[in-house]
Amino acid sequence: MTSESAIPGGPGPLPDVVALAKVVAKQRAELAVLRDQVAASAVVERAKGALMALTGCPADTAQEELARRAAAQGRSLIEECWVTLGSIRVGTPAGAASTAPSNARTPAGDASTASSSAGASTAPSTVRTPAGDASTASSTSGVAGARTASGGSRSGSLREGGSSATPESAPGGPGTAAEGARGDGHAEVLRRIGEALLRVRTPQDLAGCLLELLADPVGADAVMVFSAGRSGGLELVGHAGIGETLATQWAQVPPLSGIAALEVIRTQAPCWLENLERDRKQYLLIGDPPERWRSRAWLPVVTGDAVTTSFGILRTRDEPFTPSVRSLLLEVARLCAGRIQSFDTSYERAAGQVAELVQSVFETLAEPAVLLTPLRSPSGAVEDFRIDAAAPRSVDIAGRRGRELVGLRVLECYPTVAGEPLWQGYLDTLRTGEPYEAEPFEYQEVVSGVPESSTYSVRAVRLGDALVVTWVRHDPSDRQEQRLADVQRLGNLGWADWNLVTGRINWSPQVFTIFGRPTELGPIPLTGLPDHLLPEDAALVGRALQALLREGRPVDVPFRIRSTTGTRHLRFVAETVTDADGTPVEVHGFVQDLTAQRSAELALIESERAMLTQHGVLQAERTLAARLQHALLPLPRRPQLLAGLRVDIAYLPAQSGIHVGGDWFSAIELPDGSALFVVGDVAGHGIDAVATMAQLRFTAKGMVITGSSLTGALARLNSLLLHTRDTNATATMVLARYTPEERRLVWAQAGHPPPLLLRDGEVRYLPRPSGMLLGATAAPSFAEAECRLEPGDRLLFYTDGLVERPSEGIDRGFERLAEAAGSLRTAGTEPLHVLLDRMLEGERRDDVCVLGLHLPADDAGGRP
Repeated sequence: MTSESAIPGGPGPLPDVVALAKVVAKQRAELAVLRDQVAASAVVERAKGALMALTGCPADTAQEELARRAAAQGRSLIEECWVTLGSIRVGTPAGAASTAPSNARTPAGDASTASSSAGASTAPSTVRTPAGDASTASSTSGVAGARTASGGSRSGSLREGGSSATPESAPGGPGTAAEGARGDGHAEVLRRIGEALLRVRTPQDLAGCLLELLADPVGADAVMVFSAGRSGGLELVGHAGIGETLATQWAQVPPLSGIAALEVIRTQAPCWLENLERDRKQYLLIGDPPERWRSRAWLPVVTGDAVTTSFGILRTRDEPFTPSVRSLLLEVARLCAGRIQSFDTSYERAAGQVAELVQSVFETLAEPAVLLTPLRSPSGAVEDFRIDAAAPRSVDIAGRRGRELVGLRVLECYPTVAGEPLWQGYLDTLRTGEPYEAEPFEYQEVVSGVPESSTYSVRAVRLGDALVVTWVRHDPSDRQEQRLADVQRLGNLGWADWNLVTGRINWSPQVFTIFGRPTELGPIPLTGLPDHLLPEDAALVGRALQALLREGRPVDVPFRIRSTTGTRHLRFVAETVTDADGTPVEVHGFVQDLTAQRSAELALIESERAMLTQHGVLQAERTLAARLQHALLPLPRRPQLLAGLRVDIAYLPAQSGIHVGGDWFSAIELPDGSALFVVGDVAGHGIDAVATMAQLRFTAKGMVITGSSLTGALARLNSLLLHTRDTNATATMVLARYTPEERRLVWAQAGHPPPLLLRDGEVRYLPRPSGMLLGATAAPSFAEAECRLEPGDRLLFYTDGLVERPSEGIDRGFERLAEAAGSLRTAGTEPLHVLLDRMLEGERRDDVCVLGLHLPADDAGGRP
């Protein structure tokens, strides 16, 4: 038995908890929308009813009047209804419109207009203008007619906890406030608050709602809602953003001066506390320390002609409330009046105090328990229960525990409980007061995403209009047996016992499954076990059993059997239990099916053999390709002098796959004394790449030697590549011809990186003439470019393996090469090796070929 468990939802399995939870979530969302629609309709009807009772107008006229007022003030219909309800004096009899006092205000706009539209001779006495003309509103008492707070004595021992500022009214009356609030882009905020008030049920909900919706537009960091007490003091009925300790300290406020929240109720005027040092001299500021909130606003909530509620907006920012923000907060207070007027504050406070008391008791419990408050329909029927307190050991199927459960609904978390005996037991206890004790029942819950069945005993007792529910989860022996069965099934093994004295044999069901033996045939005797094995394994197992029975030596032996599915590989592990004389009297062991494991091992061995064979083939191909490339592309051991240029060549193969690729070079002196330089790169590696490289290398040299132009040679090489055996072969190439008399270098390229020129300490890439990748199209276009070399110049031709890296773009590779080229000036006799060391890091995935040309600084300008 364990004390920590999930909240039981009632008897009956939960076949698909995840799918059911999704359905419940969807229905819950749809239900929330319907509830909002119903709540909105109810508010509209209440406002219509108030106008009908006060003015005697019909329902249609009241509806039109509300819509007209909303349009005139730029409000939504819901906002207008809240403002109208907040302006109605509770308890005024119908028909009092004819005796309206002189300070009565019309619901919207001009008094004469409002009265005529409602069908009454004068404005109703209990209806005040939600946002009317400034001239009309100035004579009223609410926030528009705010009076300056008296500066009386502040000698009381209790001082407010914030800032000091004289309460002041909103300038311009309510009409100005409304226009200012909406004119500064706050209409959407007011609309959202009006809709959110539909879901507000308690002053505590109201505080949370205001903090959420005023955090951004106003900068609110905390909200406190106070209600006037019978003794003239205050009661904290709602709060958000402050700690529980501070809320407890200010739960009851005596009727002293110097309390801003109480002052605004007395004066019916807002109080703006924006200077901490000045305000603390006049008011007792809320906070521990008070400096936490640098600015505060306390606003009266006028319901009818009275103010019994005030709420405070506490901010950490040290700045005054702008006129726009003040107007917005005054309009928010008017919206909240209609909602606050409908609160049954005494009942809500009592219920909240009970929940807090029960929660404090629950915190000391070591067992799971919850306080369930019934949620009733308008007819009084219980629709659901809300969790208002929960012990720390209470856990639901989603892993929420303790206080995290507070506010959740039973049917939202456990939809299958509806209609079950447990649900009916809750209702009976709530109705009769008789405690309910459920018989132990099985309930399937989800633990770490896995359905798991548990057995519960539940007890419910009534506490006022709520239920205290406790439960215990049982952990019977069959639960352990189920776990053992799961282990045998998942491990594909089963246990077996042979009693050597009585001859009794016990096999678990899994052993029969492993042997493929019907249970009605019974288990196999230990000595008869070899008869059911393959002949090749029978002798081995027989010898192991003899050692087990005669010497008590443990057994761990593999063997094979034949079954309807083929040969099965099994493992038998056993040991003996001896009596006082050391004689074996019982054998305990298990049999495990290793067929799947053995099949995997055989498949792995076969795969390893295939890999070794493939490795050998690749190694042979690599060796052949390396020899072929060495024969076709011999690397000079030292720099060469061609046409007055020093030529350095470097070649590095890739370090992965077939190490031999299609990069190549040519550097030869032509019969006319000029020199030809070629660097190319065939896509791919291996024998095919080497063969294509050889074709292009020798053909290019032959064409140029026989008088072909550089562009003509590229065009013919492109045709050659298109007609090779591999029609998908491609290559890049750069051809350059150097005439020493003129120091003129003419070059052309086919999709190849541009040469890099180092001159007088500056590095730049030569502009590339047009040229397409060889093998890409049957009608390519090639052009030549010319560069005049100067003494001391260095020119680099290279393949893309020098500048390409998987983790960066090609532009970054060109930048790195330009930075590294500076090392050529001081590289001595092996400049390319120093360059490669700086450029290449880690594993090379492509070949690298570099051809460097250097015109000595003492060159006199060509041959004599």
